[in-house]
Amino acid sequence: MILIAYIINSLEGGGAALPVPAIADVLRAGGADIRIFALTRRDGRALAPMVAAGLDVRVRDGGTTDHVAALRWLDHEIAQMRPTHLWTSLTRATLLGQLVGLRRRLPVVSWQHAAYLKPANRRLLRAMQPLSKLWIGDSDAVTRLTAERLRVPPSRLMQWPIFRADPAARQATPWRPGEPVRIGSLGRLHPVKGYDVLIDALAALPGGIASYDVAIAGDGAARTALTARAAALGLTGLRFVGYAEDPGGFLAGLHLYVQPSRSEGLCIAVHEAMQAGLPVVASAVGQLPYSIVDDRSGSTVPPGDPQALAAALARLLARPERLVAMGADARADVLARFGPAHFQAAGLAVLDRLTAL
Repeated sequence: MILIAYIINSLEGGGAALPVPAIADVLRAGGADIRIFALTRRDGRALAPMVAAGLDVRVRDGGTTDHVAALRWLDHEIAQMRPTHLWTSLTRATLLGQLVGLRRRLPVVSWQHAAYLKPANRRLLRAMQPLSKLWIGDSDAVTRLTAERLRVPPSRLMQWPIFRADPAARQATPWRPGEPVRIGSLGRLHPVKGYDVLIDALAALPGGIASYDVAIAGDGAARTALTARAAALGLTGLRFVGYAEDPGGFLAGLHLYVQPSRSEGLCIAVHEAMQAGLPVVASAVGQLPYSIVDDRSGSTVPPGDPQALAAALARLLARPERLVAMGADARADVLARFGPAHFQAAGLAVLDRLTAL
């Protein structure tokens, strides 16, 4: 019997914790049992979907920097559970999980999700990478980066894209002549998401294009600065609507999706937008250049370049009648590459390797 202790940094919504129920579905279908250990709660938005999926979730009552206390808690929980394998996600959970695995003589499997690692974290993960018997990249881009920056050999590196496309997901309402083009984005209000770049791009849009409005769904510490920047530039068609409890409903109300990030891994939000039948304009970071087909399902632009982003948006807003066909191509692409069968096959292949550790 395979018994997996799945260790995550937190239960924060919008991060690597939200796909855990889909991942657990595949692992359980392959005969494994799984229990979730969160090192801290944070906003807790990922907890309800895990509970709804029937997962046993243990949450530590602690913060994000009390690493010694977190290590002691995790070691105690693992000693009580007596799993056969540890599965870790993101830097803190991976480093602490590796130490517990070493102490308890348990094999460790580690996700890599981030396209950007802080220099200190990169050095630590590289030094400790032999302690994980198997590494998994969650996308083409992150798998390549894991091999390069952590020096993980091909024999210990696999890929399991973390997004499972849903053919039954709600579809966006097609744009109709005479109505404004509804543009939207999902993401934390944090500098890495590049919403300051989007604001500057909107201010640089030329005349002679379709009317539009823009909604950004997400919370974060940068909200005050972003709203002030938008007001200073006189942008009246931009709204910050807060955290989207129903991201599928938010996406279904759009005609065009934009992701101006400075850094991404796979970026689930972009793939959910494509799944909803939306064309995407995004920064050429992480997985996004691999998933967005220029001029057919959207466009990629250099990160941090408001003029390039404005030009890409202007091209689509000059011919909004193309958006429906582009969105259909985006949906076809994402279902072909990330559909349930592909997701399950990749996960079961990882599970097969795990059983041999």
